[in-house]
Amino acid sequence: MSFKVVNPANGTVLRVVDSWTEKQLDAALEQAAAAAPDWRALPLAERCRLLTRVGEVLRARREELARTVTGEMGKLIKEARGEVDKCAWVCDYYADNAPAFLADESIETDASRSLVAYQPLGTVLAVMPWNFPLWQVMRFAAPALAVGNTGLLKHASNVPHCAQLLEEVFLEAGVPAGVFTSLMIPSSMVARVIGDPRVHAVTLTGSEPAGKAVAAAAGQHLKKSVLELGGSDAFVILEDADLELAVDQAVASRFLNAGQSCIAAKRFIPVTAIADEFVERFRAKVEELQCGDPMDEATRLAPMARFDLRDDLHQQVVDTLAKGAVAVTGCMPQPGDGAWYQASILDRVEPGMRAYSEELFGPVAIVIRAADEADAVRIANASDFGLGGSVWTRDAARGEQVARRLECGCAFVNSLVKSDPRLPFGGVKRSGYGRELSLLGIREFVNAKTVWVR
Repeated sequence: MSFKVVNPANGTVLRVVDSWTEKQLDAALEQAAAAAPDWRALPLAERCRLLTRVGEVLRARREELARTVTGEMGKLIKEARGEVDKCAWVCDYYADNAPAFLADESIETDASRSLVAYQPLGTVLAVMPWNFPLWQVMRFAAPALAVGNTGLLKHASNVPHCAQLLEEVFLEAGVPAGVFTSLMIPSSMVARVIGDPRVHAVTLTGSEPAGKAVAAAAGQHLKKSVLELGGSDAFVILEDADLELAVDQAVASRFLNAGQSCIAAKRFIPVTAIADEFVERFRAKVEELQCGDPMDEATRLAPMARFDLRDDLHQQVVDTLAKGAVAVTGCMPQPGDGAWYQASILDRVEPGMRAYSEELFGPVAIVIRAADEADAVRIANASDFGLGGSVWTRDAARGEQVARRLECGCAFVNSLVKSDPRLPFGGVKRSGYGRELSLLGIREFVNAKTVWVR
């Protein structure tokens, strides 16, 4: 079996990568197991020094990494460079903060001394997606390796060179071989890796079906798992919102990465008092987004990552329109050789339509009109997903109160939803469980061991 990598901007084949045999996979698992004791025993300060060095290598190879991302999955080159920078930031963050996060926690009991010690679990498998092919990996790897775990990466099949380059980065930084390994395997071999006794935990960012499969395999083998799945984030616009700000950020949140982000705003929920004005302003800004070469600095809308994803998105749009939704702008594939889709808005989306309940993973915004604040919150929470959400109002205190009522893992007021190494990231409901980043993220893959001494 092999992975064929197609440039989504023009349909050309970039490379074909052979997948590993069972023998090659077993050798990689054995290397990770062999590397684990020495990596775990390495002083935390030295692991942090190496993590800082990883960040330096990422910055030094920024252009190469960014161009590889753009070539393999189509991200705008300026966004790809920003992704590399963010990866370096998360390395610096955990290098600086891991000693405090992992320090023994003393607790007063009837013992002479009692404490909680945070120790590594062993080897963690990461099953990662294509949409942020560097960032999704590094936000797992930086904290997991800082703790003293070793990491195995099973990346999406359309970004194999990104995976290989990340392994090169760790090796160039001086991280020993086997501490971070990219597995060139198909999805059909993931369950076998999870079940291997040399693997101790698994984390996945991806679709709900993939999450169910990974969680089932992890449960069968009694292994810790963390899942970050899909999202259909609500973008609630109240009658006192700064509409200029809200519209500008609506465009940024929905169409970043060609709309292919789990935390992109997908459901725009304006209250009746400002709904018409919001939709008209939104339309005007969205129509400024034109498809173009993602390597061109001036391009504002990238292609989708794959042709099948573009076709699936369009079918969702077609089915929603057939149920009575209104096409405000776009809503058609863009002619050309690449996997292009027009920047689009669907208005008057209602229950019973596919766009109301499903995640639209591409450059299509849906508008669901609400009567008032209470109705907007009801609509926002009427979703099986619960990753992120945002509230737009000139009254920050009001915004915070509304944000607290949203059923999601992260809620922002007057800002688009974004991940930040300093803040925990993850969802509720069908958006998954567990947390990445911040203190909570580094403690997901640890043994929180009680030590009691008399």
